Amino acid sequence: MGRIAGVTAAETQERLLRAAVDVFARRGYDGTRVADIAAAAGVSNGALYAHFGSKAELIVAALRAHGPRLLADLLAAEPDRPVADLLVAVGRRLPRRPDARGSLIVEALVAARRDEDVARPMHDYVGERAGWLAGLVRTAQDDGEIDPALSPGAVAHLCLLLAMGSALLTPDLHAVGDEEWSALLTRLVTAIAPTDPTHHKGEHQ
Repeated sequence: MGRIAGVTAAETQERLLRAAVDVFARRGYDGTRVADIAAAAGVSNGALYAHFGSKAELIVAALRAHGPRLLADLLAAEPDRPVADLLVAVGRRLPRRPDARGSLIVEALVAARRDEDVARPMHDYVGERAGWLAGLVRTAQDDGEIDPALSPGAVAHLCLLLAMGSALLTPDLHAVGDEEWSALLTRLVTAIAPTDPTHHKGEHQ
């Protein structure tokens, strides 16, 4: 398989994924060759193809493994924190300049518009993220944090639009003050709270 001596297949794959994040972020999808990623990972082209069938497969695999996971990380760190608070906390960080992981989602989205080989796995990836977010919204609705009349899918879609759009609209293109942005986010979260004051946990149907 062309692995480095003493390195397991799983370690080789992880090395390739981390190299892919860095190289795609620096050179872009179109400007990256498979050989560039293999070289950055310190493995042969053959080792790369033993794990990933194509450049398209590799960028989506890298996104799944090392793409932006801010909300999931915050939820894991504070599982009892209200979902509405988590959404505001994540939203406050969106206007910041994206790191390599944020740049990776941009490259994958742009590539998906041009390349059907990227579009297919990206459709699955975005669907997985939307489904996870919708599930989180349903939990918040059950807990009385979000209006049960709202579509979980629609709320998830809004979150995806904000998160992915923020990776494209970087601070050097347009910036907004932290206080102004936080005030807007707080207003938005308040707007999706239950309108019925008698709604309590467990009443969601």
